[in-house]
Amino acid sequence: ALFAESDITTGHAASNFFSIEPGHYQVQPDEMESTVQTGWQTPWRVCIMGDLKQVVKSTLVTDLASPSKVEDTSWIQPGVVSWIYWAYNHGSNDYQIICQYIDMAAELKLPYMLIDAEWDEMGNGGNIEDALNYAHSKGVKPMIWYNSTTGWIDGAPGPKYRLNKPEDREREFQWCEDHGVAGVKIDFFEEEKERCMNYCIELLECAAKHHLLVNLHGATIPRGWMRTYPNLLSTEAVYGAEWYNNKPVLTNKAACHNATLPFTRGVIGSMDYTPCTFTDSQHPHITTHGHELALTVLFESGLQHLADRPSAYLSQPQQVRDFFTNLPSVWDETELLAGDPGKYVIMYRRLGDKQYIAGINGTDEPMTLPDFNLPKAGLMFADSGIPEQPWTFIEQSAGNVSGLELLPRGGFVIEF
Repeated sequence: ALFAESDITTGHAASNFFSIEPGHYQVQPDEMESTVQTGWQTPWRVCIMGDLKQVVKSTLVTDLASPSKVEDTSWIQPGVVSWIYWAYNHGSNDYQIICQYIDMAAELKLPYMLIDAEWDEMGNGGNIEDALNYAHSKGVKPMIWYNSTTGWIDGAPGPKYRLNKPEDREREFQWCEDHGVAGVKIDFFEEEKERCMNYCIELLECAAKHHLLVNLHGATIPRGWMRTYPNLLSTEAVYGAEWYNNKPVLTNKAACHNATLPFTRGVIGSMDYTPCTFTDSQHPHITTHGHELALTVLFESGLQHLADRPSAYLSQPQQVRDFFTNLPSVWDETELLAGDPGKYVIMYRRLGDKQYIAGINGTDEPMTLPDFNLPKAGLMFADSGIPEQPWTFIEQSAGNVSGLELLPRGGFVIEF
């Protein structure tokens, strides 16, 4: 059983996991400020019950949310994004580095590039408008970051205090629309209080008015909002690859953590994990290239951010570069083929006629996976075990795939 919540609307606080006393916890709504009036109703409290395959496949959390409030959705296009913060532990105040990520997106034919925090301080050859113009000249749609100015303010990066008041928000989002900004990443929210939920809804509605995609970062889980506000393409709400940067918490635990997320956080909505990093940030990781590539299929995010340095992707073999060019960020069909939370997962994904099977080993020991069926012949991206040449590419025949062996913390993808 997976317990969740859906359809948070104006006047709701979302639920949180509170420590009542050491070793004892309780799920309860966060702080409410308004008085309940006649006709008020709670959000949905959700329990998804079944075997692991049924839980992983469920879209109940999204289905229970209110129908879309956006009439024209033709401008809402999911896609893969190049992202700067992870590699440099810094925002986007260097115009020359921003241009490198725009060039990477153009070369790999990724639709988007995210200009992260500190763009209001950009220098070294250009400012934010120069960066936006350069992106447009390369056929890349730019997105930009904002501080919500509610959760982390002192010592946090900017720009700040641009979205809190309705008139400021309207002016800022109009500026974005006028300058061809495709979407906004809004960061650092304060928990699940009613006033924060109301603020998120106001942001989503105003962004939709100005044809802006939204990624809520440093925020709570989506709780079905992606149905009500389809311009919300992703939400962080996860210990993702960013924590190779912030602290060493994932250095030795990432593989197990990654093999758990498809059964938990991944069920309840798009997850901005920022996957597939081949090099190291401030703290090292020990997952293989095959494991990292598999995360782009196992972890669904309407805006799938590739976090590593441009050189890390552009130095890959042509097969891997083509993989990124063709990679979907949303799916028509999902099936868990096999898995055990924290140990391993094998998943099938499909968008149109693009089909993938991906799997990872979440343990520190070699693993022989259970058999699974490959409907059509395809190209397998696997680990070689040789650091100097980490990839093995195998033309895999259709039919039963038996005895597939994974390295410790390894992984694979079959594209067909």
